[in-house]
Amino acid sequence: MLLTLTFLTALGAGLMAGLFFAFSAVIMKALARLPPEQGMRAMQSINVTILRPSFLGVFLGTAVASLVLGGLAVHSWEERGAPYLLLGSALYLLGVIGVTFAFNVPRNEALEAVDPASAEAPRLWARYVSGWTAWNHVRTVSALGATASFILVLWR
Repeated sequence: MLLTLTFLTALGAGLMAGLFFAFSAVIMKALARLPPEQGMRAMQSINVTILRPSFLGVFLGTAVASLVLGGLAVHSWEERGAPYLLLGSALYLLGVIGVTFAFNVPRNEALEAVDPASAEAPRLWARYVSGWTAWNHVRTVSALGATASFILVLWR
C-alpha cells in the first residue's frame, strides 16, 4: 500500500512540475508578448478554466497523499525511505500548495478584478507577469524536488 501511494504521489507531483514548467517556460512568456489587454484576458480565462476536477484532483489529491506520506514518515522515522518521504511531502505541501495559496492565488484574484481595457491595466499586467512567474518558478522546483524525493523512496 505504501509503495502504491508513493508511486501515485510521485506521478501527481511530476504532473504538477510539468504544468508549472510549461507555464514558466512557455505560457507566461507567450502571454507577455501579447498586447496587455489580450494577455490579461487570456490569463483570466486560464484562471477560470483550470479550476476543473481533472486539475484539482491531481493538485489537491497529491497534497492529501503528501500529508499521509509525511505523517507515515514521521511515525516510522527509522525506516529507510522515511527522510525522503518527509522531504517530498514538505516540498509539495510548502513549495506547491503553500506558495500557490499565499502568492499565486491572490495575484489571480487581483487580476480577475482588473478591467483589461483600463488605463492602469498595462502596468498591472507587467507586475502580475513578473511576480506570478517568479513564484511559479518556486512551485516548479518544489514539485520537481518532491517528485525526485518520492522516486528515491521507490528506488530504495
